[in-house]
Amino acid sequence: MQQGVRCALMRGGTSKGAYFLADDLPRDPVARDAIILSVMGSPDARQVDGLGGAHPLTSKVAIVSVSDQPGIDVDFLFGQVLLDRPVVDITPNCGNILAGVAPFAIERGLVRPTGSLTRVKVRTLNTGTIAELSVQTPGGRVNYAGAARIDGAPGTAAPIVVDFLDAEGSVCGALLPTGRTVDQIAGVEATLIDNGMPVVVILAGALGRTGYEPRDQLNADQDLKARLEVIRLAAGPLMNLGDVRDKVVPKMCLVAAPAEGGAIATRSFIPHECHASIGVFAAVSVATACILPGSPAARLARLPEGREKLLAIEHPTGVLDVRIALGGTAERPIVERAGLLRTARLLFDGVAFAHEAVEAEAVA
Repeated sequence: MQQGVRCALMRGGTSKGAYFLADDLPRDPVARDAIILSVMGSPDARQVDGLGGAHPLTSKVAIVSVSDQPGIDVDFLFGQVLLDRPVVDITPNCGNILAGVAPFAIERGLVRPTGSLTRVKVRTLNTGTIAELSVQTPGGRVNYAGAARIDGAPGTAAPIVVDFLDAEGSVCGALLPTGRTVDQIAGVEATLIDNGMPVVVILAGALGRTGYEPRDQLNADQDLKARLEVIRLAAGPLMNLGDVRDKVVPKMCLVAAPAEGGAIATRSFIPHECHASIGVFAAVSVATACILPGSPAARLARLPEGREKLLAIEHPTGVLDVRIALGGTAERPIVERAGLLRTARLLFDGVAFAHEAVEAEAVA
């Protein structure tokens, strides 16, 4: 009899993934990834033999455990499960899957509810980033129903407030890994930035695009995607990421002047397919680029006044609001705090099965 592994399927923000307790998976990373790949059905473009949703946004995993760091409730290891190769990439963050970590931790008893609102501090092991998530827990149970709406997810749900406490340079080691606001890469001006997610920010017009093209049109634009990959491969070493051929970072983001009353319009690539919206950490990084004097994004961005700013990041299916608190000076601004609102929902909780041979080898 196969034992299987307990697994919850959750929507976090505009992504969906499989959530595991670390204690339910092998400690050896190779054996762990073999189980995950088999459970998710990778590599296979359709992931027909697993739980994956045949898309980068629905082929993700969260591995959660009680943290041993003082002041932190739980640790979270994010994995992007590739569709075309047997790879579980643990290089990047994922703010959307992060949104489901606090509810999952409460559901599994890792965190006890504290009244009608429970605050959970989560450390993302991939990058060391720490976030505080506020979850509604009336009657000591996670509430998923509510009136909060986020573009890219249908319907409404209970709000989950996510405040990032130290995202700057979490992957690349510095907000601007090259030390410059603008770099020339393959003949194009770009901002190489990491405020939770390594992103290469480029003016859409610099590549002959408007930045308002529908997602399907951009996905079919092979010339554009080939050009973006040349830039991405050149940016990798400059961002302290090394050879990024087999990595999902850096993300690539085309920006244009806002068209719907927001701060900036975006078309984000993750990294070879245009995102239906934009990732949470990518949105934070792009919002940060918007406030850096002289950056391509800052030239086009429409920013509200004041040190506390709500930046509506436009994307193909709506907007994602990023809250930024600024310090420093107008010439050298510093992002002191960044946060946003997400939602999550528990979809399934049960036992998932890897192939028998994979499970047997992992247990041996």
